[in-house]
Amino acid sequence: MFSIKSALAKPFAFIIKKSVLKWANNPIETQHKVFENLIAVAKQTQFGKDHDFSSIKTHADFVSRVPVRDYEDLKPYVERVVAGEHDILWKGKPIYFAKTSGTTSGAKYIPITKESMPTHIEAARNAILMYIAETGNADFVDGKMIFLQGSPVLNEKNGVQLGRLSGIVAHFVPKYLQKNRMPSWETNCIEDWETKVEAIVTETLPENMTVISGIPSWVQMYFEKINQRTGKKVGDVFKNFNLFIFGGVNYEPYRAKFESLIGRKVDSIELYPASEGFFAYQDQQKEKGMLLQLNSGIFYEFIKADEFFDENPKRITIKDVQLHTNYVMIISSTAGLWAYNIGDTVQFTSLKPYRVIVSGRIKHFISAFGEHVIGKEVEQALKEAVAGTTVQVSEFTVAPEINPKSGLPYHEWFIEFENQPENLDQLAEKIESSLQAQNSYYVDLIVGKVLQPLKITVVKKNGFQDYMKSIGKLGGQNKIPRLSNDRKIADALIAKNLTN
Repeated sequence: MFSIKSALAKPFAFIIKKSVLKWANNPIETQHKVFENLIAVAKQTQFGKDHDFSSIKTHADFVSRVPVRDYEDLKPYVERVVAGEHDILWKGKPIYFAKTSGTTSGAKYIPITKESMPTHIEAARNAILMYIAETGNADFVDGKMIFLQGSPVLNEKNGVQLGRLSGIVAHFVPKYLQKNRMPSWETNCIEDWETKVEAIVTETLPENMTVISGIPSWVQMYFEKINQRTGKKVGDVFKNFNLFIFGGVNYEPYRAKFESLIGRKVDSIELYPASEGFFAYQDQQKEKGMLLQLNSGIFYEFIKADEFFDENPKRITIKDVQLHTNYVMIISSTAGLWAYNIGDTVQFTSLKPYRVIVSGRIKHFISAFGEHVIGKEVEQALKEAVAGTTVQVSEFTVAPEINPKSGLPYHEWFIEFENQPENLDQLAEKIESSLQAQNSYYVDLIVGKVLQPLKITVVKKNGFQDYMKSIGKLGGQNKIPRLSNDRKIADALIAKNLTN
């Protein structure tokens, strides 16, 4: 059946691909223009005056005048913006605040401006168009698409709209996609996550779903409820479902479980959106990593993760980054964030063009003994350990056990299985072997008898969901940290009787 919409999508995809390649193939020049524009526009803001933007000509000038800050450090400026003041971090006032739940500071209010908002929308659109340009597959644009997200209901604070990023973005769905988009506005506004997912299942079951997107852990919940409701695989219920779009966490730990729930393989596109900006998206199906968005009003700096907590760590730009090195990503943007530490660590998988993977969080790591274990390493270790087996993992997190009842300290892995292995000790040995192969610090601590090999604690079915529900963070953009440097989550899982 001929479709005007899918027929038009292909030439449009090639136009967008050409424009993307133009800046991607001129990365240094592109970033320099972004930097110059940011400084020029913000000279007359309060932040610009306080940091002598008028005299900034080079990156070295910027480094000497603008220190790296996290939200807590930037909070005095943000509070003035939230109070309704103009020209504080960026010209004028923001058009939105993306409200996020901070770990130490309570609610965080991330400004979104009229200059920064379009970059969120364009990057999400371009990710799909780059997929169409590469694969030639555009049939899915005629089917129904779903994004499992937070409520689009917005509040107001001193004349500025306030809500979750995914809820804000819901107001910007292009007109040509509005008829295809699910769930309905009414269902999307349901606050309770479990009630919302049940309603989404009811709404989508009769539809021709072709694209499904969201954070993997919450999409998994949606898929499981479809299985329970119909007794069928998701791929049999939605015969034309062939594209999964995800972000927020690494898909690899979920891939085997998803393929089992769907009943077949489907293409996937990885996104790297955050309240602070849309940083990257997967531009090639066969290439590892996501294309860093160098033309989206964001100027990037990088600090080696193992130097980040030094007295005066070196800040570099994209021209000096190296492959496969763990960097803390620092951003300055048209949203009025300046040398801002978003908390993520990334690694470059390609320098022509610049592609990244998210390797973890600078706060989400285990280094209770100097081992510097990061998210990417534990995810890789688990992936290798279950490869070629029937073992399927639903969710997991890792914490240090510093004061065991007997023996040396160790890393405790809390794993919720879909298919549990017959021999947990054997699985633990495989994970241990992979982790040691990846991390020399960890090996040294094992060999030096500072640590003993890891141990696995089994989490009950739906235990992680029950934990997230108990702390009011079920659904939306919330996710379990892969790693903690303390036992807050570990002790809660045990205290709530969510482990076997």
